[in-house]
Amino acid sequence: MAAEGDYESVLCVKAEVNVYRIPPRASNRAYRAADWKLDCPDWSGRMRITARAKMAFIKLEDKVSGELFAQAPVQEYPGVAVETVSDSSRYFVLRIRDDNGRSAFIGVGFADRGDAFDFNVALQDHFKWVKQENELKKSAQLRDSGPKLDLGFKEGQTITLNIGQGKKRDKPRPHGPGGLGVLPPPSGGKIAPPPSSGLSSHNTIPQTGGTATACLLQLDSTNSNSVFQSNPSSDLWGDFTAPASSVPPPSRLQNSTNWIQF
Repeated sequence: MAAEGDYESVLCVKAEVNVYRIPPRASNRAYRAADWKLDCPDWSGRMRITARAKMAFIKLEDKVSGELFAQAPVQEYPGVAVETVSDSSRYFVLRIRDDNGRSAFIGVGFADRGDAFDFNVALQDHFKWVKQENELKKSAQLRDSGPKLDLGFKEGQTITLNIGQGKKRDKPRPHGPGGLGVLPPPSGGKIAPPPSSGLSSHNTIPQTGGTATACLLQLDSTNSNSVFQSNPSSDLWGDFTAPASSVPPPSRLQNSTNWIQF
């Protein structure tokens, strides 16, 4: 089975790139593309950026045959292997190396500013991923080296679980306005009507005989509009279709055993 470092992935491909021979840098100041012969590139071809494990490789290849012209291994970005120039965003300085370990600095440039942007982003994304991988590896090492929490049972140690033995809570009873519990009505039963004696004090007309002159409107001390009837065989409820103010005077009442309509 191949190791992880044996796999090579392609990060970016640009079909047109120019290579320039640059003069040696005399001081620590940044490179300037204006010092190069931009109108006469020393070589033109294709650029391909690949990655193997944490290393990135900038390969300059022939457009037709794909033959390798130069290669710049990159361990970090930004860094010594890839540098920007101070006067343009389309030109860079690469440190190339051969199989014998010899190195040299060359200038590369793109005709399109978008190609230069893609070149820059491809390198940034790769080394951002490398940084995250290093942080995750360090975190894993710290967890492994730290003290481990032993959650296992010791010899002779037991544990007891109480399931379904909680205390039952009494349900609160509803309270009436006076603070007393309200009893529910009996199931399947009927509520008895009020006694007839309690209704005798409401708007009844007393009748002592068969004559209308015997009807008297008596004023009760508790109800000034109460009229009593001495005949118990009459209807207790009466006919309340007319208001009490429409009762005819006693002189106009006729002999009748029926209730007077109010």
